[in-house]
Amino acid sequence: MKIKLFGTANDSIVDGPGIRYAVFTQGCPHNCVGCHNPDSHNPEGGYWEDTENIINSIKKNSLLDGVTLSGGEPFMQARACAAIAKSVHKLGLNVITYTGFTFEELLKIGNSDNCFTELLENTDILVDGKFILSEKSLELNFKGSANQRLINVPESLLKGTVILSEYDCKP
Repeated sequence: MKIKLFGTANDSIVDGPGIRYAVFTQGCPHNCVGCHNPDSHNPEGGYWEDTENIINSIKKNSLLDGVTLSGGEPFMQARACAAIAKSVHKLGLNVITYTGFTFEELLKIGNSDNCFTELLENTDILVDGKFILSEKSLELNFKGSANQRLINVPESLLKGTVILSEYDCKP
């Protein structure tokens, strides 16, 4: 399966806890002012990669704690991102997904056709919400603005309400 990428990072320490393989998708409809990856917004940019090549790169790095799906907007390529997330879980690694959508929006608009639900169900921590420049803080764990949340997705889906991850903090 193909995915359009802005790039990857083999050993990120800023895109979630531990050492992470970061997948930066290409294309984002949110266009948040002050985004740290503005070149990832244009869906015509980036390059195509096979998801199996990404999985093989992940397998080669025995130091990884997990994989982060970022962007761009991963939910714009939810089918490919879900495939990566499923493979990552089979390797015993965790998955963090960044999105400009809120958890509630994803639940409302997710279905089997757009694979939003499938990606959500294969995400351990969701960093949700648009980046808001006026709420930017460098004191936050793994998120750019105070409105964003680090959500424990499995617990939230089980309980039917948002359960914040242990990594979520406010400045």
